Amino acid sequence: MVEIIAGEKGKGKTKYLLDKVNDSVKSASGNIVYLDKSQKHMYELNNRVRLINVTDFPISNCDEFLGFICGIVSQDHDLQEMYLDSFLTIAGLDDGQINHAIEKLDIISEKYNVKFVLSVSKNEADLPECAKAKIIVSL
Repeated sequence: MVEIIAGEKGKGKTKYLLDKVNDSVKSASGNIVYLDKSQKHMYELNNRVRLINVTDFPISNCDEFLGFICGIVSQDHDLQEMYLDSFLTIAGLDDGQINHAIEKLDIISEKYNVKFVLSVSKNEADLPECAKAKIIVSL
């Protein structure tokens, strides 16, 4: 399952995402991973959540990012949820690639039973149709 938190920059998506991940720790039976573009939120995350700073790795486009996601999934058989803050930035996406990335995440999610929650810095109206159906919060 892929869920999207949408809204322009500065609307509170990261705060909502942090609250959601910390709340899910209480009921999660598996592991949780939080991907971000920095270590800035390290102390706001529950210590059971694994924070990965994506900029520490040489990822420059969407396919490399999806390969990175597959690597994380392949190394953790107990992985239950992944939270991706600043999704468009960390995934290196252009506007035309959003559909491709979400379709691939859907495939990975179904095959390996991992839930993805994405923070996307775009208004709901600016997202493609496949993404609009996955929005849980629009700020």
